[in-house]
Amino acid sequence: MKRIALALFLAALVSQGCAADPSPQPTADPAVYGQYPTEYLTIVKDWLSDQLIDPSSAVIEFTSQPKPADLPSGDGKRVYGYLVEFRVNSRNRFGGYTGFQKHGALIRNGQVVRGTGFGY
Repeated sequence: MKRIALALFLAALVSQGCAADPSPQPTADPAVYGQYPTEYLTIVKDWLSDQLIDPSSAVIEFTSQPKPADLPSGDGKRVYGYLVEFRVNSRNRFGGYTGFQKHGALIRNGQVVRGTGFGY
């Protein structure tokens, strides 16, 4: 009896592991937000290589998948795209690691159009 219960429990765990992704792509108007960035990991990493002092030392932890968002622009308007949040730990100009810092990138049509946490 215990073996049957254990087998059923393990079968339930395995079937849950094979379930579809519980967080599907959000639907947003592509005319407003652009195309959903399926390659957001590569887009953000490429963008960070231009932002960081020592990009080869960077450890990046993505904390969210892209979601429709808007951020203020410098001229008082809004910039629309998909926001990806992540944390970065990399070396500074003195060679020491900064510790994980929270950042975000607003992606529109495959390019980062606005970054948070980098002073612009």
